[in-house]
Amino acid sequence: MSETKLKSIPEPARVDGDTPALRLFSLLEVIARKDQFFSLQSLVEETGLPKPTLHRMLQQLESAGMLQRDADGRFYGPGLRLRRLAEDLLLNNTVHGARHAVLRKLVEEVGESCNITALSGSEVLYLDRVETQAPLRFYLHPGSRVPAHCSASGKLFLAQMMPAQRRRLLDRAPLEKYTAQTITDFDALEREIESVKREGHAIDNEEFLPGLFCIAVLVPRPDGRSNTGIAIQAPVMRVSRDKALAFLPALKRAADAIAAIDADAMPAARTAA
Repeated sequence: MSETKLKSIPEPARVDGDTPALRLFSLLEVIARKDQFFSLQSLVEETGLPKPTLHRMLQQLESAGMLQRDADGRFYGPGLRLRRLAEDLLLNNTVHGARHAVLRKLVEEVGESCNITALSGSEVLYLDRVETQAPLRFYLHPGSRVPAHCSASGKLFLAQMMPAQRRRLLDRAPLEKYTAQTITDFDALEREIESVKREGHAIDNEEFLPGLFCIAVLVPRPDGRSNTGIAIQAPVMRVSRDKALAFLPALKRAADAIAAIDADAMPAARTAA
């Protein structure tokens, strides 16, 4: 089976943050990836933090019930409060499950990989993704980020901004050239965005990765502005522009289904009902 993989954002054993609370949370992220008990010394070696600092942080988490000591008292593991937090999140996160079901159904319908995206700064963040079972595919993990200027979803998000907003955002993130197809001229990108506004969808024709074609639409919102996109991605040898455009009805049905799920999850929507 042949796959092209794009590495998602690296997750080093790094404990940082602007506040003590964020640093504790960052340490919990490191701990949450462990599948066995751990010692203070092993965390010192993994994170590079001073031993007294790390010891103090572990004491704080232990006193809050987020960690507990096991075995002979030298080793730590998740505490009852942390386990309950994880269980409650999984039990009650029905919105993600419902969205994922829509995405899976779309993949079954079109036969290609599909993802849900959001704009994060000047990049497009992959919130969720379902891969095709076809032998040749581009594999991008949820959590991957791609530049807005050369992705289909990114163009949709940019098209919702005023020109001055786009300029301000893109001036801070130069239009880097990833392939021969990447648009790196601001005026040319503005013309592309005008086309996106007229058409109601956007494409990425090998602009970020050679051989990758993508088509995307926004998930509609009552106020008209959306930070959620849904996209289909496929190798150009399997999907042409015309074939991708034929996917639009299915793509828009999936976008409407996700919009309905999100609306139902909003407290105001339930109250009005």
